[in-house]
Amino acid sequence: MQVSVESTGSLERRMNFSLPAEQLESGISGRLREIARSVRIKGFRPGKVPAKVVQQRYGDQVKAEVLDGLVRQTFDSAVREHDLRVAGMPSIDRAGEGDLDFVATFEVVPDFGDVDVSKLTVIRHVAEVAEADIDQMVENLRLQRRTWNKVARAAHQGDLVAGSLWTQAEDFRQPAEGVEQFSTVVGSGQLLPAVDDALAGLEPGVESAIEVAFPQNWRQPQLAGRTAQVHVTLAQVSEPVLPEVDAAFIKSFGVKSGDLGKFREDIRSNLERELKGALMNRLRREVGEQLTATWAQVELPPRLVENEARGMLAQQLEQIRRGGQNPGQVPADAWQPFLEPARKRVLAGLLVGEVARRHDLRLDPKRLNETLRLIASTYEEPEQVVEMYRNDPQLMQGLQNRVMEEQVIDWIAERAQHTETPLAFQEAIRG
Repeated sequence: MQVSVESTGSLERRMNFSLPAEQLESGISGRLREIARSVRIKGFRPGKVPAKVVQQRYGDQVKAEVLDGLVRQTFDSAVREHDLRVAGMPSIDRAGEGDLDFVATFEVVPDFGDVDVSKLTVIRHVAEVAEADIDQMVENLRLQRRTWNKVARAAHQGDLVAGSLWTQAEDFRQPAEGVEQFSTVVGSGQLLPAVDDALAGLEPGVESAIEVAFPQNWRQPQLAGRTAQVHVTLAQVSEPVLPEVDAAFIKSFGVKSGDLGKFREDIRSNLERELKGALMNRLRREVGEQLTATWAQVELPPRLVENEARGMLAQQLEQIRRGGQNPGQVPADAWQPFLEPARKRVLAGLLVGEVARRHDLRLDPKRLNETLRLIASTYEEPEQVVEMYRNDPQLMQGLQNRVMEEQVIDWIAERAQHTETPLAFQEAIRG
């Protein structure tokens, strides 16, 4: 195997390598023989298809597959041979006209120097699920199943109200004619705070004018940053009717026995799972902030940071689309405002990997299985979810990466100078 590596920047490398022709031919021949033993082609008995026919039908596809695999295998072998630590995905292209000559451009992990995590100062938040938190969740579940009864009185907090409104700001009226219909629960925050606050106490059929200061970024440009009169008329007021926590209610949440004790146990398990995730997210941020602050001056692979920034932009655009909005035309440089958070994310990720490498930290199979079981327990058919992960290499790889990262975060936090800060459950899960 012929390999040469040159530096094209402080953290960028270019590798030229050639594939062994005999290995490529051997791989293609072997794969074609495998296909010939099992392929079914009309006019031939299974296992009796002539090699020439198999070659004509599958030759190009097999060559591409074997070539791709051999390129990756050769590159990985060369990386190990030259003791290179690649950061991100390499770009591998053909070199010239030859089928067997390739050039790979890639970035390498920077030198972090001494990585002594005992110098870090980490706050580790702790919390537990109290009986009051379970009570609150039971009330939340009752609210989810509430029904509504129409009443002939003024609106109260928590009532469902339906009505109409129109807005006047000097010479601008919204809508230009008529009114806009709305429906909301008083106090839910679905409307502007000034309007929401004013709904309690309004009588059905009576128009009320509410003075509202619209925010600068309001979706209607003619109202943005202006003070206007919002005229509101309620058409109907309905009060909530909450269900009793009886056997039927409990069974509706999957507790077949209808037993209140079992119901509360299930709620506690769910809340503890949510709390565990929230505390790990807090610890991940805390350790990440300490790492990025301590090693802030380390030069990072620029292409890796740019790709992370572009990925963060893509995530934001996807969230906008899922929210039912159209992000419109996205400027070519829209990823640049994400550079700083992307740099911190890349730096923290590389440092976590560096700690794992230097201390030979390995994935804990027990922790992996516990996390998988925890994820599966949130579904109706947990065993199917477990099988889905075990049969999908991409899903399992993502889970392994997540668990390994959490292991290293815990390892760092245990060896850093750390203090435990207690939080109430509700504060802890707010992140």
